[in-house]
Amino acid sequence: MKKLVSTAFASFALFCLSTAALAAQPIKIGALFAVTGPASFLGEPERNTAQMVVDEINKAGGVKGRKLELITYDTGGDATKAVQLANKLVKNDQVVAIIGPSTTGDSMAIIPIVEKAQVPLISCAAGSKITEPVKKWVFKTAQNDGLAVAKIYEQLKKEKKTKVAILTVSDGFGASGREQLKAQAAHYGIQILSDDTYGPKDTDMTAQLAKIRGSQAQALICWGTNPGPAVIARNAKQLGLSIPVYMSHGVSSKKFIELAGDAAEGIRLPSGKVLVADLLPKNDKQRASLLAFIKDYQNHFKAEGDHFGGHAWDAVMLLKGAIERGGDTPAGIRNALEATRNFPGIGGVFSYSAKDHAGLTKDAFTLVEVRKKDWVLVK
Repeated sequence: MKKLVSTAFASFALFCLSTAALAAQPIKIGALFAVTGPASFLGEPERNTAQMVVDEINKAGGVKGRKLELITYDTGGDATKAVQLANKLVKNDQVVAIIGPSTTGDSMAIIPIVEKAQVPLISCAAGSKITEPVKKWVFKTAQNDGLAVAKIYEQLKKEKKTKVAILTVSDGFGASGREQLKAQAAHYGIQILSDDTYGPKDTDMTAQLAKIRGSQAQALICWGTNPGPAVIARNAKQLGLSIPVYMSHGVSSKKFIELAGDAAEGIRLPSGKVLVADLLPKNDKQRASLLAFIKDYQNHFKAEGDHFGGHAWDAVMLLKGAIERGGDTPAGIRNALEATRNFPGIGGVFSYSAKDHAGLTKDAFTLVEVRKKDWVLVK
């Protein structure tokens, strides 16, 4: 009898230990960022920020007593590689959610994979078409380019400038921006006099700019990510282009100012508030999160936390909240993400719904301008 009791107790103890071990297993989250390649100015701060936030969550006890395990792969900004790595995250690593990729092209490429696997994706890219139309398993943290276009056009309307030239990069981000620039122009009374493009690897855009200089355009709007826009800024200065130059939020970091040098002076663009956090009023809903993020990133990496790292901060924190409310299954996370309301992040105040997986309004943007190699608010 004693032997039977002893065996039963041992079996029960083993069961308890096994259950505890299972419960203590980390929650696997996948991450795809362009850490190397032309889009590394996006992916590197995103990778750094995501790992920083996960480490801090784990240090504080994890989520519901379980640690997060961030499995990060570098896409290099290559859509084919992004597809391979997304499949690896889903099939081999068996993650419950994925954050990233960094670019619109990479994000669009992996959407069929996450939709088929029914694994929630929180993209860190800006293209409106990532979440328009709504896809059940896809969300995003980067502000939509449609909202960025509206911010620029509102300013031009305010200044009574109605004739513009647009110069967009021939990739996923540029195509999405160009589409929005053309679609919204009539609503703001804007006439597009020149509609030209440039290649992601082009190193001289004087030919396009010379045509614009010969037109009646009252402003130039350039849509792209570094280094192309910096080249355009330098070329425009060399040509003596006298009209105001607006860039997209795709270059809203100090890196653009470094690349463009003196040619950056006076250039305007819509940006998340992180670039000018210290200039925001004290009652701004995002101010506390922004300042904490900037300080945290500075302490960890001896550099300024920027707009792009903020996309990853938002993605990780949104996932944390979703797991707390909905559990650690892909379906539970997806449902809780869609129910997120009034989350004050770095990119804005997020409110997702069944009809909106982007979650932000144009208030997420502020218009900034380069003055003396720094960003200032446009009043």
